[in-house]
Amino acid sequence: MGLRLAHVFRDAYIVAGLTIIIVFVVLALLADVIAPYSPVESVGAPLRPPSPEHIMGTDNLGRDIFSRVVYGSRIVLAIVALSIALSGFVGTLVGLVSGYLGGLLDRVLSFVMDSIYAFPSLILAIAFSVALGPSPVNAAVAIAVVYVPTYFRMIRGQVLSVKNEGFIEQARVLGLPPSRIVVRHILPHVSRTMMVVFSMNSADAILTEAALSFIGLTVQPPTPDWGFDLYKGRGFVLDGKWWLMAYPGLCITLLALGFALVSEGVSRITGARLR
Repeated sequence: MGLRLAHVFRDAYIVAGLTIIIVFVVLALLADVIAPYSPVESVGAPLRPPSPEHIMGTDNLGRDIFSRVVYGSRIVLAIVALSIALSGFVGTLVGLVSGYLGGLLDRVLSFVMDSIYAFPSLILAIAFSVALGPSPVNAAVAIAVVYVPTYFRMIRGQVLSVKNEGFIEQARVLGLPPSRIVVRHILPHVSRTMMVVFSMNSADAILTEAALSFIGLTVQPPTPDWGFDLYKGRGFVLDGKWWLMAYPGLCITLLALGFALVSEGVSRITGARLR
C-alpha cells in the first residue's frame, strides 16, 4: 500500500520538491563549511548591498546575511522536524485508538480534537508559545499541538472505513489482540494518508515557525533564524535596503514550496488528499 520508488521519482512534483528540500538540508548539515563568515559577528560595514564579498549583503550590524541564512536553516529544519514528528506520532496513535475502539472514548477524543481544530492555527501556536516561553523546543511543541488534530481526523476516518472489512473480521475471529490488528492490518492502510498529511503539514509548519520567530517566540538574539531576520529587516526596507528581508523571505517561501510540491506529488500518486 506504500509508495513505489519508481512512481515517486517519475513524478515531477516530488522530484522538484525533494530537490529543494535536499538543498536546504545540505545547507543545514554543512553550514560550518558553506557559510563564509560567523553568523553572529560583524564582518563588514553595516547595510552593504549584495557584492562579491557578501553575496547577500550585510545587515544593520555588519553581519553577513548569506551566513545567517545558511545557519538559520538549521534552526528552521530542526523546529519543523521535531514539531511534525511529535504531531504525527501523537495524532496517528490517538487516531488509530479512537477509530478502532469507538464508543465513548472516540466521542470524547473527537470533541477535544475538533475543539483544537476550530481555533485559528497561528493564534493557537502563539498562545502555546507564550505559555511555554520562547525557545526552539517550546515552539516545536506549540506547532505540534496545532497539527495533532489534522492527523487525528484523517487517520480516524481511514480507520473507520477499514475496521469492518472482511480481513479485519477474520483477524478478530482468529483471536488476534487489538494492538496487533491495528499495527499489522490497519496501519498499512493509512500510511498513504499519513504521507500526504506529513508533507503538507511540514509546509504549514515552516510558515508557522517563521511567524513565531518573527514575533520573537523561538530564538533569541543573536541566533540566526529566517523569521527573526525578517523582523529585524522590516525597518530598513523603506530606505531601499531590500536584501535584509528578501533573502530570508525567499528561503521561507522556497522550503515551504518544496514540501507543498512533495505533498501534491504524493497525493497524485496515492489518490489520498486532505479533506
